[in-house]
Amino acid sequence: MEGLILPKEYEAKLTLRETQRAIKIVKDNFQKKLAKELNLDRVTAPVIVRKDSGINDDLNGVERKVEFDTKECDGIVEIVQSLAKWKRMALYRYGYQPGEGIYTDMNAVRRDDKVDNVHSLFVDQWDWERVIKREDRNIDFLTDCVTKIVRAAADTQDILCEEFPQLPKTIERNVHFVTAQELEDMYPGYNDKEREDAITRKYKTVFIMQIGKALKSGKPHDGRAPDYDDWSLNGDILVWNDVLGRSLEISSMGIRVDKETLKAQLTERNALDRMQFDYHKMIDNETLPLTIGGGIGQSRLCMQMLGRAHIGEVQVSVWPGEMREVCQENGIFLL
Repeated sequence: MEGLILPKEYEAKLTLRETQRAIKIVKDNFQKKLAKELNLDRVTAPVIVRKDSGINDDLNGVERKVEFDTKECDGIVEIVQSLAKWKRMALYRYGYQPGEGIYTDMNAVRRDDKVDNVHSLFVDQWDWERVIKREDRNIDFLTDCVTKIVRAAADTQDILCEEFPQLPKTIERNVHFVTAQELEDMYPGYNDKEREDAITRKYKTVFIMQIGKALKSGKPHDGRAPDYDDWSLNGDILVWNDVLGRSLEISSMGIRVDKETLKAQLTERNALDRMQFDYHKMIDNETLPLTIGGGIGQSRLCMQMLGRAHIGEVQVSVWPGEMREVCQENGIFLL
């Protein structure tokens, strides 16, 4: 129950049936607009991968994966935590070229995630990845992709509000860009989440760049695995959520590591042992293409656009019994 926010006099603006219709409108339209903006094909994706493949996302490197053995397949398999590495392998296998990419519905289980207004054990994202050229590995290309993603979200919001005019428009189209170090310099007495809230309250839609490397304070802004994003060319998209009175991260993304940044970041995290995996070897020998990619939270985007106080209002998952009771007493009905 720690961190659970219960907005005063909260009341959902849509019935349960209207909520389901609204969720479909968001999901149907956003993925089409995202695909058009970034030139992406929809592909199928795994829910489980082999443990010894090195493909599963390690997130911050400490989260326990859900794993099990099977009756007929050798070795242990894991439920994915995200598809950051798998997508890059898929682009290589499917023969995609610079300027082309893929997206997929990613369903994951993160057993160690806390559960609160915006976190669930079940994670649903649009995971996307696009092949780029060497000269695209720069901040300008990164911010251009961010602008396109936000435009797709804002256009989707317009469609939703035509169908349900009682819903407020909650996504600002203009993106404010700031680096994690600039943000720390602006708010030196704040922790990372307080800094995110302060900047997003001011600008409504924000992209915080360069997450993962230690800042002047000695700590990174937030955790990042060392073997998919280039920490100098990545970031998070945040929007201001009036219902909760805080910022809401809807996407984590970035230009992926090349052979040089892969080794440098693994070295910094004392994780060079990962170079034994095929995925890492294929980056080192430049078999895998250079890419940019990320994940966009489906339920979080729906939660934001529908003006909901809890992610469980737009997503079916497992919640503590006490949380269900307290939420219901405060007008928050979890699916």
